[in-house]
Amino acid sequence: MPLNRLLAIGVSAGAAFALSVPAVAAPASAAPSHHRSSGSLVLVGGGLADDNATIYGDIVRLAGGPGKARIGIFTAAAPVPSEDPDAGTPDCNNSVCNGDYYANLFKSYGALDAQWIPIDVDRPEAADDPAVVKQINSMTGFFFGGGDQYRYVTTMTRGTAQRDSAALAAVRRKLRGGAVVSGTSAGAQIMAGRDMITGGSAEPGLRDGAKPGYFDDPGVLGYLPKGGFGFFTEGLLDTHFSRRGREARSIRLASDTGNDRVFGLDENTALEVTGVGSRHPSLRVIGQRGVSVLDLRRAEVTSTSGVWGIENVRWSRLTEGDRYRAGRWQPVIAPGKQRVSPAAGPCTVPPSDDVFYDYALVGLAEGLVDQAGCESTSGTSYEKDPQFAAEVTRGRGFAGYRAGESTSFVNAVIAICPA
Repeated sequence: MPLNRLLAIGVSAGAAFALSVPAVAAPASAAPSHHRSSGSLVLVGGGLADDNATIYGDIVRLAGGPGKARIGIFTAAAPVPSEDPDAGTPDCNNSVCNGDYYANLFKSYGALDAQWIPIDVDRPEAADDPAVVKQINSMTGFFFGGGDQYRYVTTMTRGTAQRDSAALAAVRRKLRGGAVVSGTSAGAQIMAGRDMITGGSAEPGLRDGAKPGYFDDPGVLGYLPKGGFGFFTEGLLDTHFSRRGREARSIRLASDTGNDRVFGLDENTALEVTGVGSRHPSLRVIGQRGVSVLDLRRAEVTSTSGVWGIENVRWSRLTEGDRYRAGRWQPVIAPGKQRVSPAAGPCTVPPSDDVFYDYALVGLAEGLVDQAGCESTSGTSYEKDPQFAAEVTRGRGFAGYRAGESTSFVNAVIAICPA
């Protein structure tokens, strides 16, 4: 895939307290591909590499398996060909060529068939076309590509109430019937329930707070109160999470909108959800990096000279094979991961001067995992008007687990305040 398509992004994102104690799982087999009591989601944080056989293979498996899976490809979040200066070249990045690309890619991973579903901003009426609905009904799984999640709203929902188009209603029925619905970047973000993020960067978002609506301005932390398609309702979603330092913007959005939990999806990594719509869905992390779970049930908003801050945000980061029991707010560490015994000695983790970017906050937390002398680590934002400070400390029950180069941790605590 051309680099510019790999980097396509979404402009994109009161329960009683109970200590989240991690469980160590007994070995468990993967969810069977014949599961049909309810459907599955595979939510990718963006940057999905063509050679990620773990994620592509999981989507094909959940859609019926090699030689049986039929995948419908949605790319309405992408630019249309008339907006793409590279249309008709190998560097194209538009709804049509992206649809063809993903269709061929899924076939290379064993899908019996994969077809572009011809809906985009040039053809929003196609979402109510009976022929398109028939095409959707013939599929066993779906994949939503990246771009701008608001384009999925404008092409596949109707009116300010965001009513389902016929195409979206058909996908919803297929999901209830056992199909897998997957997506990357904006294609994952659109699966969110209420208060779906529509854009905004960390520092302006922390300073100004969240605003309902869609804004053509990366400085505005925007969200849609009615949400996206509402397929994932266990918490807020955000993508490109630690790579782009989106922990801060998600915390501010969750706090401003009264949400207690955020799932932050790292790049080339997926949160697989089976049993969607059931009382006890199963959540599992697959792929290269991690999924962060932010728990705001005990968070406290602060104000220093009128500048917003927050304390007591609990943070667990899960990696390949780890699971999460949403109903219990409990991370479950994968079998084979060893609890890390931190090295003795003074804390040597340097403070970050760009803490909301490129896994900086993750690095601070991993310092707590590895060094017994670190009770807390900290950093400051790159932007200085105002400048924010972030501190990561060991919460009650804090622990790190490792297998190879993958580090999971549970019960870190984040505080953000003006520097």
